[in-house]
Amino acid sequence: MSAPTRTELSLTDVEQFLYREARLADEHDYAGWESLWTDDGIYWIPGGGTSAEDPDTQMSIVYDNRSRIALRVAQLKSGKRHSQSPPSSVRRMISNVELMGSPDSPDGDDQLVGANFLAVESRERGTTIWAGRAEYRLRVVDGEPRLAHKKVVLVDRDRALFTLSFLI
Repeated sequence: MSAPTRTELSLTDVEQFLYREARLADEHDYAGWESLWTDDGIYWIPGGGTSAEDPDTQMSIVYDNRSRIALRVAQLKSGKRHSQSPPSSVRRMISNVELMGSPDSPDGDDQLVGANFLAVESRERGTTIWAGRAEYRLRVVDGEPRLAHKKVVLVDRDRALFTLSFLI
């Protein structure tokens, strides 16, 4: 019996997926954004320092498993999250998308992807620019790409940050 063939995503497939994820977050379509995640998804935004390798040994701005992702989305959807009332107006630009191969995982089903981003957030306090690099592990589930892991490495993560209460 041969092993199942891993579904490779093309660069175009990956770019379209990342653009859709950004649009859903920008438009506050939290249910749509949440539906992009696998059941074992991890959403990580490392903080401080220069290394962004191990969330168990360094400070994190966000380190959510799938259950916490669902809770974060429920809070945003409730309209009662003070820091997002009214919601930030955000637009993201995604660039430098790279297919980076497969991680060392037992099933080998994930595809590593990297991309730079720029997010402009407008709030009562003014406009804030968020920039960085996102690293993704994408997995095809039922024929569709899904987020198995997203790590957002902010350019200025080693400085005092405004409240990061929207989806970046």
